[in-house]
Amino acid sequence: MKFARIGEPGAERPIALDNEGRAFDISNTTPDINGAFLAGDGIAAVRAGLAAGSYPELGWSLSEDEAFSAAPTGERIGSPVARPGNVICIGMNYAAHARESGAEPPTIPVVFLKPANTVAGPFDPAPIPPSAQKYDWEVELGIVIGAHAKYLPSAEAAKDVIAGLLIANDLSEREYQIPGAAGQWTKGKSLPQSTPLGPFLVPADEIDGHNLGCRSWINGDIRQDSSTADFIFDLPTVVHHLSQYMALEPGDVILTGTPEGVALSGRFPYLAEGDVGEFEIQHLGRQRQVFFREQVNA
Repeated sequence: MKFARIGEPGAERPIALDNEGRAFDISNTTPDINGAFLAGDGIAAVRAGLAAGSYPELGWSLSEDEAFSAAPTGERIGSPVARPGNVICIGMNYAAHARESGAEPPTIPVVFLKPANTVAGPFDPAPIPPSAQKYDWEVELGIVIGAHAKYLPSAEAAKDVIAGLLIANDLSEREYQIPGAAGQWTKGKSLPQSTPLGPFLVPADEIDGHNLGCRSWINGDIRQDSSTADFIFDLPTVVHHLSQYMALEPGDVILTGTPEGVALSGRFPYLAEGDVGEFEIQHLGRQRQVFFREQVNA
């Protein structure tokens, strides 16, 4: 089963895809895929509703390997979870990426935040900031939290608050982030529409997040080709660690780091206007973004 949200920004409606890829309108169970839905055992309710034939079928289906860039009706695909309260990020969670960034692999998780208003749909046009010269891509596995959590006693307990997984692109302006004037991670990670999510949210009990292929392409050329099997810190460890320092809320999204193959490595050019990026995680779908240079308002 997969969840998605279809419609224009702010007016998305929730759908579910069953195990055969058939699409159903689930709005008679929930108005949206959000924290309240996840905390209220909404995933189980939809699973039961699908089994009982309670939802109207939308008349189209999608196989596992089909690209999902728009609904067959032509409608926009939004983030599969409504705007989260928090977008929490783990840096350098793949040893090879840490080294290409000029750092040793961390011994404890590196944590930073992105504003929730950076979330975008997986196929929305992607703006490059007006003055950005080093805009970079990062395909990442995202965790969606399904219950309130703080001071969790163990990584084992953390498994119970993971509602599902999705794909993300953590777009980053490296000149703002690292070497520039007063360079800071927050500045480099906060730009408008710099966190495309989706297209799908897959329930955590239906997917193993620790052995998924992760790939990215720019203009058709492969850039990243790795697997979440190379995590330094696995998903329950990440959630347990974060819960010691902050309260996690239903609907929060945690980005778990990117593998090697980004422009920061020096092996590839940074993003430019007209570039087309594609980002894929096995069983979670593929994103596609066309990049354009955003203009300063007069």
